[in-house]
Amino acid sequence: MPRSTRSILQLKITLEDIRPPIWRRVLVESTMKLDELHLVIQAIMPWQNYHLHSFESSEASYMPLMPDDALFDFGTPSKDEAKFKISQVLTDEKSWIRYIYDMGDGWQHKIVLEKILAPDPKLKYPICIKGKRACPPEDCGGAWGYMDLLEILSDPSHPDYAEMMEYHEEGLDAEAFDLAEINESLSNYKLGKLDFS
Repeated sequence: MPRSTRSILQLKITLEDIRPPIWRRVLVESTMKLDELHLVIQAIMPWQNYHLHSFESSEASYMPLMPDDALFDFGTPSKDEAKFKISQVLTDEKSWIRYIYDMGDGWQHKIVLEKILAPDPKLKYPICIKGKRACPPEDCGGAWGYMDLLEILSDPSHPDYAEMMEYHEEGLDAEAFDLAEINESLSNYKLGKLDFS
């Protein structure tokens, strides 16, 4: 489908290195900038938006830039994410980019442009249309730490069970996914009042 001035991009966002996979399918406007896509990802996973992030392609790294950031540029050149539309980075169906959140835990998300669609006047964008499984909690040690955490919480005889339950009193339901709740978060994004506290 030829790219119009305003088209809709169907993106599949998958959290890498976790099995079974954790993913979301979201529809966004092609004119959305990468810094806005960052907020959408924070809302749909949901993360808490208190760590650094970047978008990485084979050509460049996109992140929030300050005037002096060029001084600390290593390897792939860094570009200001606020100056690039998604459609400038994901140009064709099946093209993809990586989104990294929390440089310590290193949560890596693969963002694939699945389809380029015409806008549907009945829908408000962005909107999540499907997904699977719950997002890991913040600061649990990345993909491997999360898998260890799930193993500990599933075994009351594990030596670390009591300590982990102090932090996760209600336990973790790794299979939980509430589409209505995700889209309620996105409605706050649309109203400009996302709250990550």
